Amino acid sequence: MKEQPEPESDSARPKRPILRWSLVLFGIVVLAMLAWCRWVYVQIEHYAAQDQAARSDAIAVFGAAEYDGHPSPVFRARLDHAESLYSRGIAPLIITLGGDGGDQFSEGAVGEKYLEGVGVPESDIIAETESTSTDQSVHRLAVIAHTNQLRRIVVVSDAAHLFRIHQICAANGLDVLTSPRPRVPIEGNTGETERVEHEILSYTLWRLHLD
Repeated sequence: MKEQPEPESDSARPKRPILRWSLVLFGIVVLAMLAWCRWVYVQIEHYAAQDQAARSDAIAVFGAAEYDGHPSPVFRARLDHAESLYSRGIAPLIITLGGDGGDQFSEGAVGEKYLEGVGVPESDIIAETESTSTDQSVHRLAVIAHTNQLRRIVVVSDAAHLFRIHQICAANGLDVLTSPRPRVPIEGNTGETERVEHEILSYTLWRLHLD
């Protein structure tokens, strides 16, 4: 007579329901992450595509790299755009933002010197020289705005950067309009895709209070 196989114990049975629900949960998480990234991407492109510059109390230029006291091509493009807005009468004051980049110069001071060199009076410039990140720059900008009773500010930076700046400014009680620097080709500059990916990650980390 043929022997019947012994029934499998509970511990030996494959836990298929657990595996199935784990895969479902994983799929939901992945879809949620993709939806979130898509939403942030749409917001970045929305702010990048429009210039909101209008009469305001000040223009704030977010810093970028400087080389031995001279603005990098990216920073210079931002400063030139701010000077153009100032010359058009958008605002009577320019605020340059950014601390030192590891040398004896700060981005804010370099920006101030550059603007003076293109004809902006020293009395119409405030240089912030302590911040080392976008979040810190906004905090310092909020202090400057409160001290000088600045109600509305035009913020200048690269197009992909403006959505994150706008959201952080709003969280700090600032009323800002965004104005991207012109998209001019800059040799060796990071590609647009990489900049957008960086902004999606940076904004997500900021929202999660992990930056």
